[in-house]
Amino acid sequence: QVQLVESGGGLVQPGESLTLTCATSGRTFSSYAMGWFRQAPGKEREFVAAISWYHSTNYADYVKGRFTISRDNAKNTVYLQMNSLKPEDTAVYYCAVRPGSASDSVGSYGYWGQGTQVAVSS
Repeated sequence: QVQLVESGGGLVQPGESLTLTCATSGRTFSSYAMGWFRQAPGKEREFVAAISWYHSTNYADYVKGRFTISRDNAKNTVYLQMNSLKPEDTAVYYCAVRPGSASDSVGSYGYWGQGTQVAVSS
């Protein structure tokens, strides 16, 4: 059974940092792309960042320069380092996996975690 489990969310003040972790199990995703998405209350789920199996990355414009995605294929784990957090970054963050190259399309990812809450507030 494939499982993706996110962790590392929490409540922080503007300007602070958090690192999210997504641990996968049930199969090896070393040749899959992995992505992070987020969903704020009342809004649609949106793309944050993605990384291919060969470590090529892409980011949404609203996190570029502040967030960094990385992966450890040996551990089947993907990370999201979030710096200079803003109140508008508040959302539930989800990791997801898809075969092939990294994508910003929500619908192209077949495996999803349950999400971890990130709240940025003073």
